[in-house]
Amino acid sequence: MNDLSNYRKSYEKSELLETQIPEDPINLFHKWFYEAEDLNAAEEVNAMTVSTIGSDGFPKSRVVLLKKFNEDGFVFYTNYQSEKGKAILQNPNVCLSFFWPTVERQIIIKGTAEQTPDQISDNYFASRPDGSKLGAIVSPQSQVIPNRDFLAQNLSVLEKEWEGKDIPRPTHWGGFLVRPVEVEFWQGRPNRLHDRIRYQLQANFDWKIDRLAP
Repeated sequence: MNDLSNYRKSYEKSELLETQIPEDPINLFHKWFYEAEDLNAAEEVNAMTVSTIGSDGFPKSRVVLLKKFNEDGFVFYTNYQSEKGKAILQNPNVCLSFFWPTVERQIIIKGTAEQTPDQISDNYFASRPDGSKLGAIVSPQSQVIPNRDFLAQNLSVLEKEWEGKDIPRPTHWGGFLVRPVEVEFWQGRPNRLHDRIRYQLQANFDWKIDRLAP
């Protein structure tokens, strides 16, 4: 067995105090996100882990890219017929998490996911390079395929078919908007006494703010 008990790091770069935070977690997310971007806290600052509960009852996590956020929530795009898409359509309760190690920060978001309107999915799909558009069409995401050549050959056929044409969004591909109900901000601190500030959405749509023990 590989013993990793000596893997340790002291977190000392910043702090998170109640006197420094806004009433709305989206505003704090905005601040942290662009600070992480400015400080090159990760190669892809918008990379986030999406956790879902599958039909087998097991949780599953994977990394996807955040494509938009605003006061409504957080948007990413996927194949609705993928394992991830089917899990969300069956159980819309999901968890998103961001980890930016360079700034010693993590954000965990619990929320409910819903499909974005067709127009929003259409607009985003239209902005993608043609290769990405065809990739979304050619890949039966999460299904068993015989080999890599299966995808390459089908892509070659589609490239010829759609050469010089506008490529429409397939109906099984689009966005999910995750509306947050709880957002936790984690700031690494010395001696493992990390700062954890949790926002919880209330019935009146205000946010209840608490400090959690690390």
